[in-house]
Amino acid sequence: MLRPWELKIDIDRNSNVVIHLQITNKVIEEIQRGRLLPGTVLPGTRLLAKNLNVNRKTVIQAYDELIAQGWLSTEHKRGTFVAPGIPSFKYEQNQVQLPQENIRAPQYRMYGEPLIYEDAIQSDNIINFGDGIPDTRLIPFEIFYRAFRHALIASSRSNRLAYSDPRGTFTLRQAIANMVNIERSLNADVENICIVRGTQMGIFLAARLVAKAGDTVIVEKFCYPPARMAFQSTGADVVGVAIDQHGLIPEEVEALCKKSNIRAIYLTAHHQFPTAVMMPADRRLKLLLLAEKYNFVIIEDDYDHEFHFTHRPMMPIASMDYGGRVIYVGSMSKVLAPGLRIGYIVAHAEVINRCAADIMLIDRQGSNVTELAVAELLESGEIKRHIRRTVLVYNERRILLAKLIKQHLDEYVSFVMPDGGLAMWLEINDMVDIDLLVDQALKHEVRILAGSLFSEGNTKVQGIRLGYGNLNDTELITGVQRLKQAFDSLLSV
Repeated sequence: MLRPWELKIDIDRNSNVVIHLQITNKVIEEIQRGRLLPGTVLPGTRLLAKNLNVNRKTVIQAYDELIAQGWLSTEHKRGTFVAPGIPSFKYEQNQVQLPQENIRAPQYRMYGEPLIYEDAIQSDNIINFGDGIPDTRLIPFEIFYRAFRHALIASSRSNRLAYSDPRGTFTLRQAIANMVNIERSLNADVENICIVRGTQMGIFLAARLVAKAGDTVIVEKFCYPPARMAFQSTGADVVGVAIDQHGLIPEEVEALCKKSNIRAIYLTAHHQFPTAVMMPADRRLKLLLLAEKYNFVIIEDDYDHEFHFTHRPMMPIASMDYGGRVIYVGSMSKVLAPGLRIGYIVAHAEVINRCAADIMLIDRQGSNVTELAVAELLESGEIKRHIRRTVLVYNERRILLAKLIKQHLDEYVSFVMPDGGLAMWLEINDMVDIDLLVDQALKHEVRILAGSLFSEGNTKVQGIRLGYGNLNDTELITGVQRLKQAFDSLLSV
């Protein structure tokens, strides 16, 4: 069959792309440019191989790939053609372009405020005072490796790597129930547990359950930004309530309840985020009584319950709840590693079933292997031993950071030593511009989190949060020294 023109393909023999894929990509490009129209006959494999000075098998492999993808078709004894069903990509050179103002933008539903992301790849020289993440270097990896190996082998042999319960594996849910009952005085059964991919997913699911457009949800005046956005995403009116040295103020909550129909309250009672203060028992009880009086739900985010240094951790509000008014959200991220993505919700069985239904719409389920491995670590006591070891390490770092702050930053900041958590809240002198300090600190290769990140609308706050859990002694010393240089250079201008 007559072929009107020769197919030109440049082969780069030094490329990392194999030759048959270079041919494949070139043919696709020619079709998309409109030079090869539907029904166009292509050169035979012998001829094209000769023209390209390649083995004929290479051309056959490329044609087979194009046929498999639907770009080409073959007809017995007639040849190979551009598939007739391919839409024509040909454009006229003088095609009139629509004016830009006539092109309508898609209508997306935007809510909340854009998040500020840190670079995924950070310089090794930057000391990062994060928001209170753990030090994954402390994980006993040989023990974790063994647990994951057992989980993978057991899952494979028992055919448990398929779809399973969206609430999480039964083994991990049972282990979590045992843990929260013994360690946190909850009264949970396996039916009251739902495994999620971290506390944020738990908060998002809880937000969908308790709020809709027109509802009012209370959060702490300073709080975790993605949590606030989770409630905003439902269309609810999210109101920040004042906090003090003991956390959320119940009287402020009741004043709002008298004015509006409050649907839910989200709070971090154990270690308030970001200030790290702990709410005393009387306030916790008052809030629970207010929930009963005004018929609202409490979403309790207990993201780092394990890390308390001065006395035994206080029991959660959920431990006092007998009416099913508290949705308790916990996490293994601070104990193990954020990257493992293991969190959990503890609530009434009907709430858990509703969460599971939403999980079916989001990601179907978590990782069975990871969940079984974590369950083994919980049941064997390895996680408990790991917590005991890390509590000692983090307490030493907490004490060292407080000492360094007093030694180097005393003239610029004030703070109250937190009883727990993996971060400190520093109040900054009014003479210091926080935004300029953050920029100046980064120039000195230290990253800090300004208080405005945790306020509604990024309102300026004279405070910074210093996470110390992820930094060893040398990194803490270097970080505070660099931060002092940033203060000094900023105020010397």
